Amino acid sequence: MSLLSKSYNLRGQALTSSWRQLAYGGRRTLATLQEKSDVQGKAPTAVVMMNMGGPSTIPEVHDFLSRLFHDHDLIPLPFQNYLAPVIAKRRTPKIEKQYTEIGGGSPILRWTRTQGAAMCALLDELNPESAPHKPYVMFRYAEPLTETCLEQMKRDGVRRAIAFTQYPQYSCSTTGSSLNELMRVATLSTRAGKSRSSPHMMRAKEAKEEAGSEEKMIKGGLAWGGNGEVEWSVVDRWPTHAGFIEAVAQNVREGLEKFTPEDRKDAVIMFSAHSLPLSVVNRGDPYITEVAASVLAVMQSLGHSNPYRLTWQSQVGPSAWQGPQTSDSVKGFAKLGKKNILLVPIAFTSDHIETLYELDIEVKEEAHELGVNLQRAESLNDSPIFIRALADIVSNHLKDYSTGKCGPTSVQMGLRCPGCTNPRCGSSKAFFANGGKLEAES
Repeated sequence: MSLLSKSYNLRGQALTSSWRQLAYGGRRTLATLQEKSDVQGKAPTAVVMMNMGGPSTIPEVHDFLSRLFHDHDLIPLPFQNYLAPVIAKRRTPKIEKQYTEIGGGSPILRWTRTQGAAMCALLDELNPESAPHKPYVMFRYAEPLTETCLEQMKRDGVRRAIAFTQYPQYSCSTTGSSLNELMRVATLSTRAGKSRSSPHMMRAKEAKEEAGSEEKMIKGGLAWGGNGEVEWSVVDRWPTHAGFIEAVAQNVREGLEKFTPEDRKDAVIMFSAHSLPLSVVNRGDPYITEVAASVLAVMQSLGHSNPYRLTWQSQVGPSAWQGPQTSDSVKGFAKLGKKNILLVPIAFTSDHIETLYELDIEVKEEAHELGVNLQRAESLNDSPIFIRALADIVSNHLKDYSTGKCGPTSVQMGLRCPGCTNPRCGSSKAFFANGGKLEAES
């Protein structure tokens, strides 16, 4: 029996039966695991970890913001091609200062690589038939971008890949945007001789601004991954996975220990997630309900020990967003005499600007001024419970896919929002449901 199997009880019992047991084991051990060497002569099974990303250094901030504000899936703006550069330029100095205050850049790439290496080490134990497993980071707005990730996969000779969202709860603006971008970049060479402005593939506005970058990628040989070279399948959401829920619940338990016994018993547990524009919510985006499902599952794991609320952060611009806002909720509870609050990030898989600056600096300073004892639960980061959950999610997906219990995508992913206005969404869903190949045109 290997060290991994012995230490983390991976053999002989259902993974989901031992989350609580693992919670009290060596909490930081898994983070030190290194990615195993590739099996000689065998291409790796790629586990592509999709997330929004963040600038690792201050000079990367502007490009990160520019990509973010250009993404109509994430932030729908009128006259987006004109407004996005203006907004990015104006916000860059402010956001650069924020990243400076948290250490000079986002740690999200470092955490994702740590999680991915440990996850794949476990996967090699759990699924030897598809080993070696190799993690690939694919960020939407910062390096390594989609094309960078695909280029590395091509060099490694990848033939089988799992697009594994690092957003536990699905939204068309997050996971959906990443999958849309993956399809766009991966199918460039197939579409090279066709009209890129076709409404079947993308919006007309997007086509013009993307044409130049697409041409460069095609000429550079980066148009790869969506023309039959790779067999794709997708893990598109996991809001109530037992391991994910237990990892969050364990961090909540530890967070509550920061209060005195007297303060702890009536401390308000305030879950905080990234908000969405109401225009997106009202189209039928499932994100809000899936975040709520995660919150309820965590509270059930905790035995409903404390009162709780779900709040929303990171609103941008003047349009209406899902509320209540996290900062407003702290103020509201202060007025109601609730002076002990535990903040819990529920939609993030690691620390980044929204936890380290928005919550740890901005919201905490506001709470201090109001006389509120505000603490924050740790982010998932290198939690061994969480890393094991990641491995369990992918392991089950690989087994179910190989035995025909599931297709390349989930049943839920195939359902478009009732108010969907994005033609590329339908194309993307069809592309991945077909194993990562464009459907033949009639």
